[in-house]
Amino acid sequence: MTGLASISVDLDGLGHYAAIHGLDPGSVSDEARGLVHRLAVPRFAELLEGVGARGTLFVIGAEVDAKARGPLEDVLRRGHELASHSHAHDYALSRAAPADIEADLARAEAVLSEVGAPRPLGFRAPGYTLSPALLGALAARGYAYDASIFPAAPYWGAKALTLGWLRLRGRRSAAILDDPRVLLAPRLPYRPDLAHPARRGQAPLVELPMSVTPRARLPFIGTFVVLAPWPMVRGAYASLRSAPFLSLELHAVDLLGPDDGLPEVLTRSQPDLARPLAAKLSRLRQVLEWLARDFRLVPLREAARSVDEVTAAAVS
Repeated sequence: MTGLASISVDLDGLGHYAAIHGLDPGSVSDEARGLVHRLAVPRFAELLEGVGARGTLFVIGAEVDAKARGPLEDVLRRGHELASHSHAHDYALSRAAPADIEADLARAEAVLSEVGAPRPLGFRAPGYTLSPALLGALAARGYAYDASIFPAAPYWGAKALTLGWLRLRGRRSAAILDDPRVLLAPRLPYRPDLAHPARRGQAPLVELPMSVTPRARLPFIGTFVVLAPWPMVRGAYASLRSAPFLSLELHAVDLLGPDDGLPEVLTRSQPDLARPLAAKLSRLRQVLEWLARDFRLVPLREAARSVDEVTAAAVS
């Protein structure tokens, strides 16, 4: 059986990157804030359509202004999926009161409806941080899948070190550190336990983790693809190509380069933002060609429908 693969992109605005690095989000101009939807969204669609695929875009409701509507409406017409990445992209959403979680989810759904999308089937948490309260709210609202679990030990460790280093320098990041038990979560799709999202259970919705390699659990995401030594990227993919499911997660900044007008304050803080766009796109195209050769490429909503088949293949 040919495995399934899904490519998704998180449309995090540049102001959120400033907040991650403990910088004033106001340091990002209105012009720079518009780059994600004006440039990255159409580039994502073109990249996938170049290999005959359609993908999933995780939209932040509060980032959708009048200028963002056109690009989102266009990719929707072209057959791509719009899913929810929350409304406010509050990194502590998982720790919020139930009523506040419900309100945020409802506002994000309303924005997607305004751009013509059907009620979203999928969700990815800000900062990938899930909780029983957040997962329970998704289940109650009828979501078909969550795509927040990221059991990548190197990523978790690097994030912990970065947050500690920023505190030592007197800068407070908006990001928070996930429960380390997420590192033991299944690597392949599963039905989670509503009380323990990183464990298997009987939830009515499906968890579609972002892909990590076996054993070392290296994060096979856009940042890894554009920054890691190429032999390491090839080796990581070789360890995943026979899997029944692969989820490649990108961020909008993977599709932006310094010549697009990225704020210098961010390119100094985050190495991948300083990489030339042509180099990023070349690597991403190569990986998508591998995926198109070895997998059947589908949006996450379609992968969620096949989760029982995928799970059976993983244990057979």
